[in-house]
Amino acid sequence: MKVVVFCKSVPDTETRVKLKDNRLDKSEIKYILNPYDEYAVEEAVRMKEAGKVDEVIAISMGPERAREALRSALAIGADRGILVKDDALDGSDTYVTAKVLVKALEKDGVDYGMLLFGQQAIDGDTWHVPGQVAEMLGLPQTGSIIKLEVDPDAGKAVANRLVEGGEEIHEMSLPCVVTCRKGLNEPRYPSLPNIMKAKRKPIQDYSIADLGLSPEEVGKAGSLTEVLSYSLPPKKEAGKKVEGEPEEVVQALVKFLKDEIKVI
Repeated sequence: MKVVVFCKSVPDTETRVKLKDNRLDKSEIKYILNPYDEYAVEEAVRMKEAGKVDEVIAISMGPERAREALRSALAIGADRGILVKDDALDGSDTYVTAKVLVKALEKDGVDYGMLLFGQQAIDGDTWHVPGQVAEMLGLPQTGSIIKLEVDPDAGKAVANRLVEGGEEIHEMSLPCVVTCRKGLNEPRYPSLPNIMKAKRKPIQDYSIADLGLSPEEVGKAGSLTEVLSYSLPPKKEAGKKVEGEPEEVVQALVKFLKDEIKVI
């Protein structure tokens, strides 16, 4: 069985976000593999180490920098990568992203048994693409799992996901789509030898022409949604500090709660 893991290149969480003309200024941003995708890659590699998976394939769509996200997945243990890279993809929404990724799978001819995603991307945070891919391929899907058991011989997977007050257990036939979250596993830190090996692992590049798509079907032209602008949250006002003897502090605090924010 082959498992495909979908990987996204996202801004490092330590990057200071800057805006320019109501758009995200990408000139000084450092990009990394989406942290939630690391759980998906780790789970796929563990399945391979357990003898349940023959090959782990990492796939991404984006500019050249997305290649580094794929290299990170390869360093964790994925066997090869697929990158869809084309200038016409700029401005694509989640619908176009899902459509392009599905076309790439079809073009590559991957006989997959399972598709793994991180539950969300830390930049757009839409949670859309896994469900859209599942719908386009007509596959069962479950998300935000904390446990996964796969039986390739029986052609089924059992996934546990947290819900308010307990857990849900979903049983699905293979192939299926699953999204992964923190708690499913602990992603390994790639060793230096594995990082060096990742540089030699193959990454297949595709353009939209290779996938049989036209510029009118991707980017802003093919998208169903568009982000009109970005804005930073308003700055928080400085907090109030009350000093003095305990009795004075209590009186001042009660007065503040009663007269200013009116919660008592």
